Amino acid sequence: MTLLRRAGPFLVVALFLAVWWFAATGSPIFPTPGQVATALVELVREGTLIRHVASSLYRVTLGYGLALLLGIPIGSLMGWYPGIYRALNPIVQLLRPISPIAWIPLAILWFGVGDSSPIFLIFLSSVFPLVVSTTAGVHLVEQQYIRAAQNFGLSGLGLYRRVIFPGALPHIITGMRVGLGIAWLVVVAAEMVAINSGLGYLIIDSRNAGTRYDLVVAGMVIIGVIGFILDIIMRRLETLDEVRWRYGTTR
Repeated sequence: MTLLRRAGPFLVVALFLAVWWFAATGSPIFPTPGQVATALVELVREGTLIRHVASSLYRVTLGYGLALLLGIPIGSLMGWYPGIYRALNPIVQLLRPISPIAWIPLAILWFGVGDSSPIFLIFLSSVFPLVVSTTAGVHLVEQQYIRAAQNFGLSGLGLYRRVIFPGALPHIITGMRVGLGIAWLVVVAAEMVAINSGLGYLIIDSRNAGTRYDLVVAGMVIIGVIGFILDIIMRRLETLDEVRWRYGTTR
């Protein structure tokens, strides 16, 4: 049973590749897995793949990093101070449902065609999940922990650092995971229209080349693989002792 559970993901991938190969065989346009693998080797040999991957990761790192620096403090303030929550929550809930893709024309207008536009879009797409999850996490910190800490003389930043932030951390990490996934989606879309490098640009440029759909699908595969790796990294944060202690009685 353990062997089957471990082999399950590989069997599903193998089945997916088999169906893909069968469906693409004989098609004059859609590439087979073998053709996509050949295209990936071509991109690696030319150095194109590394350059585009590095460009996309650079933009995600900056935009997502800015979202972390702003989203967690704002969410903490909204979760702890009712007045700040009442003041900021309407604008957060107004802007949050707007698709980041809808901001692309304004981003180009404000920042031009360059790195600043996708970085702004990545920041905008990932900051709201961080704000909402941090706010919810602070709201849900048990009052008995807060009262006990206050009885020991903790207040202000000390109370936040020792009690509130650790208590809210599971929700914050959930928001970080969701925000990073959205950021990775948005950078690809932004690079298709607002930049001349990155994996999004690789896909749109390959499509414009006419018959290079093997490079298009190769770019899609790389996007999926990197997104999967990023999600694994974020999930590792959930195993930290600072997070798991809150679930010690239920897991």
